[in-house]
Amino acid sequence: MHSDDRPVYLKLRDIIAATILDGEARDGDPLPSVRSLAAEYGANPLTVAKAYQTFQDEGLILVKRGVGMFVAEGATARLRASERKDFLDNRWPAIAAQIRRLNLDAEDLIERALA
Repeated sequence: MHSDDRPVYLKLRDIIAATILDGEARDGDPLPSVRSLAAEYGANPLTVAKAYQTFQDEGLILVKRGVGMFVAEGATARLRASERKDFLDNRWPAIAAQIRRLNLDAEDLIERALA
């Protein structure tokens, strides 16, 4: 389960992933520079670079030297599949246990999720 004591680069990775998954940056779109993202979140540029490197290692971000970083073609679908698997394997079991523990109604949860 994710917690606040995770390294900053992983928190930044979550922010970048959300940008892609939410459609703010689509396949082929440019991403903010390391410096601009560092300034926006008050992070060390090396930490931002490490977050970007995780995506580059997975082939989700392409670096065009002298131009910038771009979301790779097919990255959104691959990232969504990876994040879905991580959620179902690592976070869902604890959530499901809490739902059972509190005897929450599935229909009410679905209604709230769609509201």
